[in-house]
Amino acid sequence: MKTIAATLIFIAAFTFSCFAQTPKETAHQKGVEAVKLEDAGKFDDALKLLDEAQKLDPDNIVYPYEMGYCYYSQEHYQKVVDLLEKLKDRPDSFDRLYELLGNSYDVLKQSDKAIAVYEDGLKKFPNSGVLYLERGTMPLTRKNYSEAIKYFEKGIEVEPKFPSNYYWAAKIYCGSESAVWGLLYGEIFMNIERNSKRTGEISKLLFDTYKKGITFPSADKTAISFSKQNTMTVDDLNNKKLPYGITYEMTMSLATLGERTIDLNSLDRIRQNFLKVYKEKGTDKTYPNVLFTYQDQISQANNMEAYDHWLLMMGDEAAFNTWKTANQSKWENFIKWYGPNPLQLDAQHRFHRNMF
Repeated sequence: MKTIAATLIFIAAFTFSCFAQTPKETAHQKGVEAVKLEDAGKFDDALKLLDEAQKLDPDNIVYPYEMGYCYYSQEHYQKVVDLLEKLKDRPDSFDRLYELLGNSYDVLKQSDKAIAVYEDGLKKFPNSGVLYLERGTMPLTRKNYSEAIKYFEKGIEVEPKFPSNYYWAAKIYCGSESAVWGLLYGEIFMNIERNSKRTGEISKLLFDTYKKGITFPSADKTAISFSKQNTMTVDDLNNKKLPYGITYEMTMSLATLGERTIDLNSLDRIRQNFLKVYKEKGTDKTYPNVLFTYQDQISQANNMEAYDHWLLMMGDEAAFNTWKTANQSKWENFIKWYGPNPLQLDAQHRFHRNMF
């Protein structure tokens, strides 16, 4: 009887709340259900609900935006353009609306209009990481990497928590003569986007970049190659500090002493030695880096070995599994610590190349 009574009370309360709902509240409820349908790929059903929601709350820009998303998902790109062009100049528009509109123009092979939309959006939302991402992908598709990286790095600067700009910056730099920046951006990316297909891709990229940049030409010689920055500028001389590329490679040279191979275990030792030397030489004061500060926190929690193996695991999955089997407690302690202790990124805690 208690169960039946509770159910009847719930139904009564629900019925009352439905009668008490304002049109905007009903519209919101329909919008929530529409998004669930979108997630399930039922875009026609979602459009019906969104149309009903818009009629109930015609001033709310979210409902037509979501309709645009449905059209885009159905590949009705001209419908997206027709709809969002009427909305983009409204005072309550937002960066994702400009993104969707620009992407639709791009798919329609109207790249000039797409660029214009992204540029207009950036004037209105200068701290939008997603708009810098989309603007950067335009020259990226033409393999104009030097142009693309400017937008990705600006996106990193203005919105440090947005992962995709780090992703593309890492891919570009790791394939260049300035791989040091790719290593840093890639590791930050993996800390923001911890569990995705892209995370695994960057894990392997970092491993391969380390392996390419640290070589042993002879039995008694180690070669470090992560940066082409091997000369000092006037500003460097005035500031009495070495360029970061030189500093990084010198620190890495000291960190690799005694190593003759590059694998998951040796890279863990190298990375831990690097962090130790970076601090001992005072480089953390000359070149403060939020990533190395975070690594220090991981180290203080005795989780650096597990973190390094997680970070680079896709470079050698068999070796990682062997290590994990032999170090189950270390792995479990790391996972327990890592979840509630993410890398903190904001306007005061961030890293981008132009800081150095």
